[in-house]
Amino acid sequence: MHPAPPADDHDHAACIDAALDRAAELCARRGARLTRLRRRVLELVWQGHAAVKAYDLLAELERKGASAKPPTVYRALDFLMAHGLVHRLESLNSYVGCPQPDAPHAGQFLICDSCGTVREFEASAIQRAIASQAADLGFAVGRQTVEIRGVCRSCRLAPAGSG
Repeated sequence: MHPAPPADDHDHAACIDAALDRAAELCARRGARLTRLRRRVLELVWQGHAAVKAYDLLAELERKGASAKPPTVYRALDFLMAHGLVHRLESLNSYVGCPQPDAPHAGQFLICDSCGTVREFEASAIQRAIASQAADLGFAVGRQTVEIRGVCRSCRLAPAGSG
């Protein structure tokens, strides 16, 4: 997974379609139901390359005429997380689509404090360091999220006053 922001010629509609197709295929292989609501929530998460909050998803669903309630959205997000289709960013209390949902992994995330773009990457050295420290301390890791906050290349290179 490459942490760079999408290229200027990035076809985001194709990106969303690919994510939804992968999700449908993965759920079918696992015998899990990707209901219309779960698919719509996943589609909304993938609308941008930034994290999205559950209540923003709820507001968008309601704007489109769906009568979803908070527990419904959270259940959909729980399902999507359980199947590796989205990740929860703890520091933002938000969700982001997973570009590689086929295999379980504990990715790391670069979060731009300027534009909100999130990029997932996986560095085995980081994984090994965490596993080693946890083992040395007798700690059993249950869930792991590594979030790195800063400013992305696009924002750093943007002319002053353009953002």
